[in-house]
Amino acid sequence: MNLISEVLQKKRQDSQCALIPFVTAGYPSIDLTIEALFMLDKQGADVIELGIPYSDALADGPLIQRASKVALDNGVYIDQVLFILSKIQSKIVVPIIIFTYYNPILVRGLSHFIQEISELGVKGLIIPDLPIEETEYVLDLCYFYKLELIFFVSPTSSKKRITNIVAQAPGCVYLVSSTGVTGIRDDISSDIYYISEHINSQTDKVIMLGFGISSPFQVANILKTSLHIDAIVIGSAFTNILSYYSHHNSIDVIQKLGYFCKQIKEVMI
Repeated sequence: MNLISEVLQKKRQDSQCALIPFVTAGYPSIDLTIEALFMLDKQGADVIELGIPYSDALADGPLIQRASKVALDNGVYIDQVLFILSKIQSKIVVPIIIFTYYNPILVRGLSHFIQEISELGVKGLIIPDLPIEETEYVLDLCYFYKLELIFFVSPTSSKKRITNIVAQAPGCVYLVSSTGVTGIRDDISSDIYYISEHINSQTDKVIMLGFGISSPFQVANILKTSLHIDAIVIGSAFTNILSYYSHHNSIDVIQKLGYFCKQIKEVMI
């Protein structure tokens, strides 16, 4: 079993849900990204998603799109993301998932990119615009380099397509909580309950839930429902905290990030 799935399976066995924060590499700076990763690890994140900034991030809402733009304007590309990984490798406990769109890694070379991030300790990979029909080669590469490729399932996916995605998933499925892009929302789509039941009726593979989840109150309400999930991904809320950097001391921003992570963890115990 892959490490990401192992972590989430362990949480399931303990009747707990994992927390997966998302941060954009290089936002608001490389140094603050590194400090943020250390703080999230310290405050109990179970897994961390590190996003590679991209100019045409169709799945991302305005907060994360802006974060990507700032990072790109600061000259943060794949080489700089690899530098960040080199600085945290072996210094944090939590496993890292890289979130990236397909084009940047095609330009770099799929095999080369996957080998690079694997050698720097990355354990998972999410490519939101990679069609399931084109995953075979990427799956083979990830298997060879011991990375877990994680597939998306959206509320608009047909049952047949969901069944196909779940069957091909190496061990973990990312369930999108609502239609549209990422961002802070008040609730999640009611279709998610039926989709999670459908997935659980076919497999014991673990499920991550993301897009639009942004507060301890919202997390607590999700956990009180009959929704069968194993991890919650939160991105825009953490990005929003990091956006305070231009008006606050960087140490205060990182402390605030850690406090928010701790608040989320407290409702998940």
